Amino acid sequence: MKMYMTTGTLEFLKKIEKQHPDEKMVLMHEGDALLVHETEGETVFESPRSYEIVDQSGSLEKKGYAVFNNIPVSDEGRPLFEYRFKNRAGLIEEVPGFIAIRVLRPLDSDTYVIMTIWEDRKSFLGWQDSKQYQKAHEKRGTEEGIDAKKDLFPRASYVTEYMVSEE
Repeated sequence: MKMYMTTGTLEFLKKIEKQHPDEKMVLMHEGDALLVHETEGETVFESPRSYEIVDQSGSLEKKGYAVFNNIPVSDEGRPLFEYRFKNRAGLIEEVPGFIAIRVLRPLDSDTYVIMTIWEDRKSFLGWQDSKQYQKAHEKRGTEEGIDAKKDLFPRASYVTEYMVSEE
């Protein structure tokens, strides 16, 4: 399964979405607009950011609050990084307000994306304050934590957040 992303004006992306009603697409916006396309086949986007889905849970819906954790990973770090997510405990799924997660391997860059979708921003903040979050990140900042392996991460990660368009 693959995921493709493209950006543009909200009006332009709405047109693309309407032209392809049989495709699984979700429109998001927060200042900038983003259209994601999840498919087994090829994308309809002209010049997308392309990803392979490494791990997933839940289904994409046209509602909620999306958080993208963008994490640059070195070529040497990819196997360890993916192993960590493929063997995650699945605790995020227990948190109230959780809708979906996608772990996305980049096909044309070095930046992985961990996309989570929540009922609302309050649910996302609830995850960050939860015992499940603490358990999932308990090794962070220790010698055992993947964040201690500095050669795996060539640059700092960053987060982008969007409201999912219900139109």
